[in-house]
Amino acid sequence: MSLAKGLEFRAVVVVACDEAILSLDERVADAADEAELDDVYGTERRLLYVACTRAREHLVLTGLRPGSEYLVDFSE
Repeated sequence: MSLAKGLEFRAVVVVACDEAILSLDERVADAADEAELDDVYGTERRLLYVACTRAREHLVLTGLRPGSEYLVDFSE
């Protein structure tokens, strides 16, 4: 997702938008303190936003339930 910044595509598919992947459990577990944990959450949220906003015409999100909490940002 980080490679998509500044680019546009006719269609974008973002896979694995489920809770275990976004935010990545490994990055959360490695956070040393609350500030670093907030940074991990913020970075993951921004990366998803960037990936989704690269689509000009079509956007498909896939994942298992429960979905990532970040998907709530797109329902508003």
